[in-house]
Amino acid sequence: MRMSRLFSQTLREVTADVEVASHQLLLRAGFIRPLASGIFSYLPLAQRSMRKIEDIIRHEINAIGGQEITMPVVHPAELWQRTGRWYAVGTEMGRFQDKNERDMVLAMTHEEVVADLVSREIKSYKQLPQLVYHIQTKWRDDPRPRSGLIRVREFTMKDSYSLDADWEGLEKQYRAHYQQYFNIFHRCGLDVLAVRSDTGMMGGELAHEYMYLTPIGEDTLLLCDGCGYSANRQIATFAKQANPEEEPAAPEKIATPNTTTIEELTALLDIPAHKTAKALFLMATVGDGRDKQDAFVLAVIRGDMEVNETKLANAVGALEMWPARDEEIRAIGVEPGYGSPIGVEGALVVVDDSVASSPNLVAGANEPGYHLANVNHGRDYTANVVADIATARQGDGCPNCGAALRESRGVEVGNIFQLGTKFTEALGGDFLDAEGKAQPVVMGSYGIGVGRLLACIAEEYHDEDGLVWPIAVAPYQVHIVLLAKGAGAAQDAGEQLYADLMERGIEVLLDDRRENPGVKFNDADLIGIPVRVTVGDRGLQQGIVEVKLRREKERRETPVEQAVEYVVEQVENLQRELDERVVGVEYKG
Repeated sequence: MRMSRLFSQTLREVTADVEVASHQLLLRAGFIRPLASGIFSYLPLAQRSMRKIEDIIRHEINAIGGQEITMPVVHPAELWQRTGRWYAVGTEMGRFQDKNERDMVLAMTHEEVVADLVSREIKSYKQLPQLVYHIQTKWRDDPRPRSGLIRVREFTMKDSYSLDADWEGLEKQYRAHYQQYFNIFHRCGLDVLAVRSDTGMMGGELAHEYMYLTPIGEDTLLLCDGCGYSANRQIATFAKQANPEEEPAAPEKIATPNTTTIEELTALLDIPAHKTAKALFLMATVGDGRDKQDAFVLAVIRGDMEVNETKLANAVGALEMWPARDEEIRAIGVEPGYGSPIGVEGALVVVDDSVASSPNLVAGANEPGYHLANVNHGRDYTANVVADIATARQGDGCPNCGAALRESRGVEVGNIFQLGTKFTEALGGDFLDAEGKAQPVVMGSYGIGVGRLLACIAEEYHDEDGLVWPIAVAPYQVHIVLLAKGAGAAQDAGEQLYADLMERGIEVLLDDRRENPGVKFNDADLIGIPVRVTVGDRGLQQGIVEVKLRREKERRETPVEQAVEYVVEQVENLQRELDERVVGVEYKG
């Protein structure tokens, strides 16, 4: 490709609201352009890199039996209504009506469509297992798109779906994806970590996220360097230090004026925070389908811990949760700042397991200016649900080995889910087993955001001058910078090298523009193609061209007659480095 014909321009500056490096550089290098908030056009350079990522994905998913299909972006709402997600998913879902006033959905994901296909195509256990996938546009109306391609509303995703006769088959395909995902990311040059995660709107029994560790990530991960435990904070557990066993003492009302926080309470009474109980008041939408209703949720946790709202939502089956207003809190007999579940009616009470096992805690008296000492779960109040609803934090003990956990930030670049039979049961995706009995197909779902992966690679591979692409995903492998002032030896040599390299199967971008050398070199660094070859009159007078790897400072002078072989060798070496990163990874369920 000639840069004089390239349908994009490099930019010297971008607007001040573009903060993360990958967003800045993809804009400046002419890879992407914004159309609206969270919606981007992918220009030729980005399109070439995206296609390479997609081909890597295809290769790895095909290797475990994947069959590529294409499913629609627009779905009848009926499918989503039958699975319940029409009602469970909030405003992120794109809903509209067609000209016949039928409710329709813009695809967020394709579990419903796959389950519908199963109901039509799979009749017998002899047809299982199966694995289908596609690479397709998705829409999620995220209220806060940010960081360029890392958090968008319209995006391209590879989603694959495993179909099995039983859970053992699902486990096999799930583990196969677990490894192939590492292969995909490593072939793209990106190191990732697989962590246990919340199943979210997908449901199911088990999920893992593949995290690229970076300070710009929105997810917080809890990691153990002792045994390798890793989990998203949404579901991370930790070793909770138990309070000493005591005989339950009689409740005692204590005056605590102007004491509405745990910090103030512990200072006033000179007690540790783990001897207190604090309450959190929320409203939640619970129930399935058309039977949804709002409920008051009163969560109780020890004073030395914080409530994890994802765990809490899972404990009560909440579709949505939001803070309760003071008037809603008082309406059930609770006093804000001095609240507890004692004497409360009309609330869904959820107690952390640490509270249930801790005797004689200090809790609110539901009266301004007063607390109660020696409050015991089971005697003074009873929870509707006892569960782990605590947030794991840096320094907490690992649930497996007890070593201190550490926190890290990350961006999710892929996820895998063991869905089970939720979708096939709802949509009639049955098959006849060997005894002729109807059984629901067992599903798994596996996703990778292609644009987000591109952005994370850009985030990982850049320097102060621009992008530094790994060879496997670079839009071109070689960038020829032609320093010819017009027709002559340098022009001829550059054109010949361009032709010879393409003849050898090398992807080449030729900068044939009538620009000064500084502009050309700056643009080459900004675009970040792995191998740069400079062809100029001065070098040709000595019979050489200059070859430089983008990731290195060193420039190598190479005889013109050896340039093609030398450049091909550099490309092959760079590719070999990436290939060597693809290794087996221990499965951590």
